[in-house]
Amino acid sequence: MNVLPNKLLTFGRALAVSVPLLAAQAVVPTVIQPFFAGVEFGVVNAQEGEAKKEQKTKRTQAMRNKVYEKLQLAQTSVEAKDFTEAFAVLDELTSDRSSLSPLNDAEMANVLNVYAFIYYTREDYPKAIDAYKGIIELEEAPEGTKVQSRYSLAQLYFVIEDYRNGVDTLLEWFEASTTVGANSYVLLSQGYYQLKEYDLALENVEIAINMYKETDKIPKENWYGLQRFLYYEKENYSKVVEILDELLVHYPKKSYWIQLSAMYGELQDESKQLAALETAYMQKMLTNEQELVRMAYLYLNGDVPYKAAKVLDEGVRNKVIEPTSKNLDLLGSSWRQAQEIKKAIPEMAKAASKAENGELWSRLCSVYLDGDQFKKAIDACDQGLKKGGVKRADTAYLVKGMAHFNLKQYKSARTAFNQAAKDKRSVKYATQWINFMDKELERQKSLEES
Repeated sequence: MNVLPNKLLTFGRALAVSVPLLAAQAVVPTVIQPFFAGVEFGVVNAQEGEAKKEQKTKRTQAMRNKVYEKLQLAQTSVEAKDFTEAFAVLDELTSDRSSLSPLNDAEMANVLNVYAFIYYTREDYPKAIDAYKGIIELEEAPEGTKVQSRYSLAQLYFVIEDYRNGVDTLLEWFEASTTVGANSYVLLSQGYYQLKEYDLALENVEIAINMYKETDKIPKENWYGLQRFLYYEKENYSKVVEILDELLVHYPKKSYWIQLSAMYGELQDESKQLAALETAYMQKMLTNEQELVRMAYLYLNGDVPYKAAKVLDEGVRNKVIEPTSKNLDLLGSSWRQAQEIKKAIPEMAKAASKAENGELWSRLCSVYLDGDQFKKAIDACDQGLKKGGVKRADTAYLVKGMAHFNLKQYKSARTAFNQAAKDKRSVKYATQWINFMDKELERQKSLEES
């Protein structure tokens, strides 16, 4: 028996599409440095990037002590957020009239690095990008500084949502870097995601997740979020279920139980769909009307109307579920399906009193008949028919006729059955009742005569 309304049957798809993804957010550069950390003076062996991979060495230009002192002064101003003073120091270093000019590539790289940090802090991203580009273009700059700048440049492209340049720059960094961590693969995945190149996005986020798992580390929650979305786009719902299972182990949240239930709905596994949402309900995670009503519908769909009624009844009593005509009708119908007629009647009566048309009165008429409250059944039918909007007036007349019959009001019963017979859908049943009533009247007359 399927009682789920269409909007709830399609809930799974709407939910998965709206899964919140941290992947879409701008990524704040993590390697931008406000100072020239780790700078060596004199000639050093740089064994970073490809140089390290190829086991080659590269002689790096020395930084003069006076330049270093000026950069320290600029750094102090940056840390004090006195950017005006910091700019003054840097501008002096790069001025043609400076006694320290021209700067060699190693010195200029560090100057540009401080410029970049200040521009980034002031959200002047185009100038920050130009500064990092300038570092990369310096032939004699330390290879490590250039590699680091390329990564910062890629991240800044992400900040300004220039994802194509961001991805391309990041791929260049991958080629130059000797160490690539999981976060870098996720950043690349995010870029591909923004470019709607989903297969590449999935490939890279899974590399990151597997890197963490191989070292017994728990992958980050938003990594799972991106992976889940990408599998959903491929309509691989079984894989989405696997990911949600992992999320519930490491990051147990109500939203994941709800999404898991929705995915089982997509897979048409109604028992697991119910079980997932019921788990959230038992943990008191379902706290609003929409969630509780959805839980009730799933119980009804799973042929457990008593539990559906309990969920709705508790929600109404706790003032979480608004006692609207629709909600009270659902509550009453749940009690009725659970064969709890005495509990069904007052809820359906309240629902009918709030209804805009007579349909619920007509249904209440039938419930009163089930509860052997024949006079109330007749009154309810009359209310519904008078108010109008009853979908099956013929059925209401049939029920009214049966109620009159049970009260031995045979003339009124015949009138009601004749009204029902005007609709071809009820001719057969109305005629059967009239014939049965005629035989009953004959039987009673025979008994009286004897």
